[in-house]
Amino acid sequence: MNKEPRRRSIGPARNPASAEAILNAADQVLIDRGLKGFTIDEVAQRAKAGKPTIYRWWPTKAVLLLDVYLRQKSIVFQNTGKFEDDRVAFIDAILTSWRETASGPVFRSIIAEAQSDEKSREALTKFAKDRREETAFLVLEGLRRGELRDSINPVKVARWIGAYLWYQLLTDRLSLTVDEIRDDMEILLVGLAKE
Repeated sequence: MNKEPRRRSIGPARNPASAEAILNAADQVLIDRGLKGFTIDEVAQRAKAGKPTIYRWWPTKAVLLLDVYLRQKSIVFQNTGKFEDDRVAFIDAILTSWRETASGPVFRSIIAEAQSDEKSREALTKFAKDRREETAFLVLEGLRRGELRDSINPVKVARWIGAYLWYQLLTDRLSLTVDEIRDDMEILLVGLAKE
């Protein structure tokens, strides 16, 4: 029986071909076996890579799953010309993706593992910081168009949007309507105080 040889390691630096093979294998394991059947052993076997190589580049299963999640996620910012509509469309797109693809359960498991594993927590913290900076783009567009107070901190607003999204994911509230999202955002970002 002819078996393909394992790829050779090039040391601590990631070999792009091996990394791509590992990520493709991880994608396929998720498709074939689901999150509960996802193991590093299976990924290594399908990628024809050694487990030490995988663990050198992705120290935990959650860190590998985070890279798989990033490959699966394809949310496009919609510039509707109005901040309120931009943020509602953005949130709706993420909730839809989490509800209709494997990305929701994958991301939920990453958050769960990060509660008890330091390496996973570090990876999730970095991911969250990067996402806040990306989401801040929505706020910057609103500022540029003169729709928002100049004193608003875009990264802080992005943090609250992220917290809102994570809450929906972790409490399995992914089927919100656009009107429900709009109402929630009005409370969250406009506030409760009388004018």
